[in-house]
Amino acid sequence: MIKYKLICKDCENLFDSWFSSSREYEKLKKKKYLNCHMCNSLSVEKTLMSPSILKSKDDYKINVKNEKYKKINKTISKYQKFIKKNLKYVGENFAYEARSIHYKDKKTSKGIYGTASKEDLKELKEEGIETEMIHWVKNTVN
Repeated sequence: MIKYKLICKDCENLFDSWFSSSREYEKLKKKKYLNCHMCNSLSVEKTLMSPSILKSKDDYKINVKNEKYKKINKTISKYQKFIKKNLKYVGENFAYEARSIHYKDKKTSKGIYGTASKEDLKELKEEGIETEMIHWVKNTVN
């Protein structure tokens, strides 16, 4: 088995994929079976990769005491507080509410935030509705 890092030339999405061999990758590419899971484009290519090196489980743990980690976590926390204070939470109805605002021209309405599937976000983008994805983190430090 071999793992390649792939890139979509259309939407610049990076993703990994496993193949039984490098020949298998070439065969699938030639038959146009490789596509981007975000935009469904067939313009998928291999990117530069570094060799995989085995690491111990301890190498994967994030050092919570690391100053850089603390700074990033603090910045994300500030963004989340701003969003909660200034936007309306719509939960799972994000896609529906975004369409309502867009098509009913509710320019005076408060901005919204909530959850949506990747498919919903893709459809919203195709309809010309701008959205942003922000990874939500929970504050685990007491």
